[in-house]
Amino acid sequence: MSLIAAGRRGVARQHAIVLLLASVALGGCYDMDTDDVTGTINHDQQSSLPAASDSELRAYAEEWGKRYEANPGEKVASINYGRALRALTRYAQAVAVIQSAAVKAPKDYEILGAYGKALADAGQLQQAADVLSRSYAPEDPNWSNMSAQGIVADRLGDHDGAQEYYRNALKIAPNEPSILNNLALSYLLAKKTSQAEETLRKAVAQPGADYRERDNLALVLSLEGKFAEGEKLSKADMSGEAAAANAAAIRRMISQPNSWSEIKRSGANPSGKPANADPGQDPKPSSPAG
Repeated sequence: MSLIAAGRRGVARQHAIVLLLASVALGGCYDMDTDDVTGTINHDQQSSLPAASDSELRAYAEEWGKRYEANPGEKVASINYGRALRALTRYAQAVAVIQSAAVKAPKDYEILGAYGKALADAGQLQQAADVLSRSYAPEDPNWSNMSAQGIVADRLGDHDGAQEYYRNALKIAPNEPSILNNLALSYLLAKKTSQAEETLRKAVAQPGADYRERDNLALVLSLEGKFAEGEKLSKADMSGEAAAANAAAIRRMISQPNSWSEIKRSGANPSGKPANADPGQDPKPSSPAG
């Protein structure tokens, strides 16, 4: 599942939370694409992805695709077209598009950040880690790219390292709900549910919080057996029937022996690539120098 696609409001809200839990190991409910807009691309240039419908997203992708084709490797078109392709789960194509910009500007932090995130969605985690490590500097930090590094580290199984990235990102953007969300999910993967709950409660309380933080808090509450509170929170974003179904699914899951082992197995992917990625869509890209 694309990390952008998971964050779009168009994602079906009726999916059972148990499926969300199974996808934690793949990063499916992390928030990778909240952008640090302190760079050179302004709000008008780096436009937000439409969230109302797939048709609007496809129209957005087509618009930026035309701009990209007119000038391949141009920074703004490459980043926006690449993000749209990722939202459409066209991962390999997204990597190729943003790679073209990275080849032209191998030391541009915003391009490297977008490239690293695309590589992560494509399942090229080691390469993503390398590119993201070069996407900011101590004198020019970027909390969004640091948070993306944390997601990659979590997906590689390094939860302690991931949590350090998130904490460093929070030093730059205190109380940013997307970072708190990712930190909480890292705690959840490390089976630190009480810390996950505490962190998600803090995230939900922030003005910029949305359904992702609420969904994940409802998940953690249900895992801790606080079904009534979790179901109540879920009703803020889905029907009462769907919220009840989610609570029941979690109840069934945790009543089984070795539930965490089952969750890990259901989320495992030995290749490290998203299950619905199309490896034959584009040739495998290489990392740009710099």
